[in-house]
Amino acid sequence: MRAIKLTLISRSFCHLCSDMEAALAPLAAEFGAEVEVLDVDDDPALVERYDELVPLLLHNGVELCHYFLDAGRVRDCLRGIGFPGE
Repeated sequence: MRAIKLTLISRSFCHLCSDMEAALAPLAAEFGAEVEVLDVDDDPALVERYDELVPLLLHNGVELCHYFLDAGRVRDCLRGIGFPGE
C-alpha cells in the first residue's frame, strides 16, 4: 500500500494553522501518511487562491477541510474511502 500524501497550506504565526498541524499529526502517524506543509505566503499563486482559507488540508488537490481539522473526513481519506482513483 502506498503512502497517502496530504498537503497542509499554512502560514507562519497562525494559531489555527499550528492547531491543525498538531491535531493532524497523530492521524498521519496512525496511517503512515506523509504531510507536506506549504507556507501560503511563500507563493503568490497560493496567496491568490487560498489566502483567506488557511489552514487548508488537501489530498490530491481536493479540499478535506479548512480552519479546523475534520478528523472524520481525514480518517475516511486515509482509509481510502470516498476518493476516486485511490
